[in-house]
Amino acid sequence: MNVRDPFNLRRSPAFAVLRGSLQGTRAETALNLTRQLLETGAEKIITSSRQIADDMSFSIPKKIPSFDDPQRQLENHAWGGSGVSSRGTTASAGGMQEKLGGYYERNKNYFDGGSSRDLPLYKDKPYYAAAKSRRHRPLWRKRRVLALVGLFVMGVLYLFGFWGREDDKKKDTDTAGWKKWMRGEKAGATVNWTERQQSVVSAFTESWDAYERYAWGYDEFHPVSQKGKQMTPKGMGWIIVDALDTLMLMNLTSRLSTARTWIDTKLDYDQDHEVNTFETTIRMIGGLLSAHYLSTEFPNMASISADDPGNKDEDLYLEKAKDLADRVIGAFDSKSGVPYASVNLHTFRGVQSHDDGGASSTAEAATLQLEYKYLSKLTGEADYWERVENVIKVIDDNGAQDGLVPIYIYAPTGKFRGDNIRLGSRGDSYYEYLIKQYLQTNKQEAVYKEMWDEALDGVRKHLLTQSEHSGLTVLGEKQNGLQGELTPKMDHLVCFMPGTIALGATGGISEAEARKSGSWSPRQEEDMKLARELMETCWGMYKAMATGLAAEITYFHVTDPKEPKSEFTKSNDFADRSENAAWRKDFQIQSNDVHNLQRPETVESLFYMWRITGDIKYREWGWEMFQSFMNHTSVGLGGGFTSLRNANVIPPVKGDNMESFWLVSPVSPMNVDSSANTL
Repeated sequence: MNVRDPFNLRRSPAFAVLRGSLQGTRAETALNLTRQLLETGAEKIITSSRQIADDMSFSIPKKIPSFDDPQRQLENHAWGGSGVSSRGTTASAGGMQEKLGGYYERNKNYFDGGSSRDLPLYKDKPYYAAAKSRRHRPLWRKRRVLALVGLFVMGVLYLFGFWGREDDKKKDTDTAGWKKWMRGEKAGATVNWTERQQSVVSAFTESWDAYERYAWGYDEFHPVSQKGKQMTPKGMGWIIVDALDTLMLMNLTSRLSTARTWIDTKLDYDQDHEVNTFETTIRMIGGLLSAHYLSTEFPNMASISADDPGNKDEDLYLEKAKDLADRVIGAFDSKSGVPYASVNLHTFRGVQSHDDGGASSTAEAATLQLEYKYLSKLTGEADYWERVENVIKVIDDNGAQDGLVPIYIYAPTGKFRGDNIRLGSRGDSYYEYLIKQYLQTNKQEAVYKEMWDEALDGVRKHLLTQSEHSGLTVLGEKQNGLQGELTPKMDHLVCFMPGTIALGATGGISEAEARKSGSWSPRQEEDMKLARELMETCWGMYKAMATGLAAEITYFHVTDPKEPKSEFTKSNDFADRSENAAWRKDFQIQSNDVHNLQRPETVESLFYMWRITGDIKYREWGWEMFQSFMNHTSVGLGGGFTSLRNANVIPPVKGDNMESFWLVSPVSPMNVDSSANTL
């Protein structure tokens, strides 16, 4: 049995550093850590112990959590001291220390290894349009009529988005500057990625300006009908908060200033209303924490004086995030500690799911950890960390078979509901957050890497198969448990996997750099191979559609029995766009699944794959995807972009909704994907 100290936190170097900081300087912390490691016989890593305090992904917070709380120690002994884990393997305490052994150098920059970070080359400055002088004319009456007609026409044009913001000193030369690129680039011409990047910025500003014009302050934006709608009585700032980090990354200062003012003067989370625990955490708390990070770590990026140190509202984003988190944390007040699906923002009480037999989604319960751990680091309040860490403990204690977990879990008991296994909806981000938690604390919590590796082994063993005609690797579902039949179905959500696998294989650095490290293993080789194969499948899901935009769900024609072949049959570039192309026979798009919701998973994976592998094709695929979005989801007349009800016909059937993550996940990676490697 594994000797389970709660995710090795109490014995981890990260915890040693936090405890040591209570006793003295960072130098003293390093010495304390050295003594600890000597006691465990880990002399081989002493030489790097003095660097731990500086090398942690998270530097020491000004306020240190009280990890010595008696209740916490009691729980540690009850779990770790028992020597029992439902995962059913054995390991000694020394073995776990070996998994931690050898401190990794700080990743510096996840994707390019460089120390320099060039800011974007674009600006967002207000402009002032001087009004033409009006002279008295003899025919003033006729001129007045003409003027009134002209004003009416201009009003109509403004209503339909012909003019953008009036507080920009230098307006984009084209409200939809991306349009010139949609006419195509000359064959053989050198690709100008800086101009491509600017076209992505133009698409974002058109989306933002349309929202500001027609639905400012509303949580939902319906660009076709040009209306907004609130999700709660006073609104959550759903779109504004979610897009803060993109505004900063794109250096859109004037728009950011407007958003910040709204947050400061209008946003109030004290509302007697239920909200989804997961969505509120990742979009609102995550959005505010991202804004706080960027505004403090990169103060010259979209600089606003109100964020400067010493100003009374310098911590606005953090204060709002903490206020909201203190309300949402009430969702964790179940007997097991697993959060309820919803929470009331005024009473702080968790609310059981109204569907799914009252069970919470496993993915939603286990996709809160990054945000709350970071908040714990910033505030020094250990309760946030402990609450979300406990959720993973409860899930782990259920005894996941081959690292794979059912998609529902009861909050009161902490027990799974049913045996549906999938990496699509309600299962996806549980796995994603395992490897990202490992990287978040600079690889100090080895248990998350262990759980990720087990899950990936389980995926290989139970969920992979290949399409019959073109040999595409398919990551299917076991809807009746691991002993049941494999369903060759992939939600678009599954396409987080290629990039996440690559991220786990290299530890966030480039593949070339990882291969030179001296520790490159056959497992890493296999992981990168699987990442490439799944990336190709996800790209094929886009190419299979008439608009070039993937369906929400795709089924595949696979071999029978549905087992993976030993080798990948052949590579597909999907260049043959004819109706009778062999690869098309592998894709089965059902009529209920043809909608496209502007989801981000594939473009995020392309971003990771481009930055990690350096293969230009992933960058080009991202650009093709952007072109498809521009060609088929534009509302027109500067009105922004919408989801599609049917993305498999030309022209597509438009929906009437712009998801908040359109301004974050698809657009932001496309922007960075088109930038220099130093961004």
